[in-house]
Amino acid sequence: MSYELFVSLRYLKAKRKQAFISLLTWISIGGVSLGVMTLIIVLAVMSGFEEDLRDKILGIYSHVVITKYGETGIKEYREITEKIKDIESVKSAAPFIISQVMLTSSTNVTGVVIRGIDPQQEGGVTDMERNIIEGDIRLLDKKGDIETEYDGIIIGKEMSRNLRVFIDDEVTVVSPIGKITPMGMIPYMKIFKVVGIFDSGMYEYDSSFAFISINAAQRFFNMGDTVTGIEIKVKDIYRANEVVAEIQKRLGTFYNIRDWMEMHKSFFSALKLEKIVMFIILILIILVAAFNIISTLIMMVMEKSSDIAILKSMGATKRSIMKIFSINGLIIGVVGTILGCLGGVTVVSYLNQIVDLLEGIFHIDIFPSDVYYLSRLPSKIEYMDVSLIIIMTLLITFVATLYPAWYASKLNPVEALRYE
Repeated sequence: MSYELFVSLRYLKAKRKQAFISLLTWISIGGVSLGVMTLIIVLAVMSGFEEDLRDKILGIYSHVVITKYGETGIKEYREITEKIKDIESVKSAAPFIISQVMLTSSTNVTGVVIRGIDPQQEGGVTDMERNIIEGDIRLLDKKGDIETEYDGIIIGKEMSRNLRVFIDDEVTVVSPIGKITPMGMIPYMKIFKVVGIFDSGMYEYDSSFAFISINAAQRFFNMGDTVTGIEIKVKDIYRANEVVAEIQKRLGTFYNIRDWMEMHKSFFSALKLEKIVMFIILILIILVAAFNIISTLIMMVMEKSSDIAILKSMGATKRSIMKIFSINGLIIGVVGTILGCLGGVTVVSYLNQIVDLLEGIFHIDIFPSDVYYLSRLPSKIEYMDVSLIIIMTLLITFVATLYPAWYASKLNPVEALRYE
């Protein structure tokens, strides 16, 4: 052990007349710990929210979508699907039809985005099948009773509430593209039977999306044997852009191919920006703790001025004096960072239990499920975030030690010992 480290550790140990300095030291450690713990908890919750929202979005949308430029549909979708499935990174692919229509019931009317899907293949490209809380996706391919023979439709939970329709109820789908008659334009209408209700966990989707079979969609929109596009599920969602490049190379420039990050770019960019802003704001807590470290070290230098003079008279260099007080500040930073990391990881691990405890004590609902559509508070510790927090904290605490250490190294031993 070097004598600089030995002296630093001795200075951190409290004596009776230095109790106030020791108290400031513990306050500095507590400030660093609180800042690190807060950063870890907040960033973990934001990462959890981002992952939860991403999973909900990809529960409705696929990872990659193919459409065709300048045309209303893709005729050769079967051949394209076979070409796509040969790509190693592609997990599955399925055709779809999408359009905007009006949905009416006996009590209400609403505009919706209707998607024609293949019930047998949809489970391979989205999580739609797992989102269904009532009914069965396979019923889309089956007709109703013999008298009506209505095609099936699956609607969102919120749409079911708005229209006041449930399983086996009938709804009317009205297409804005109708047919021209001597009486003018008449919109095309068809009755569908509700065979399922889904809950994606996002109000926008649950209130504005409906699903029918792709065959029923082709008949309803008079599309023949064409589809709007092809949706693809890839093995690694973070390499979807590489799959897009490979598909574009195989199909050519006539096709518009977009991945999930491009389709929801503004949404995820906003989340990322918010996370960066929160990091910058919360790092101010550590900056406040750094000022505590500065004041603690300055008071320690003033208290130990005679010791510094004696060390200098015994041959200690300015560099050694700086090292003693820099080590003091770094010890405060390291201890505070370790305690903060342990506290942050512990709180994140038991976050939902803590929320339940607070709700039980104060008799409040902190995160109402009907408002936030969350049954639990999502959290995910990103080790890259934790590493960045540790590096930033140690850097800030090291910079905070520079002025007090420099001030101590400049101390004149003659002046310090004059009144001793």
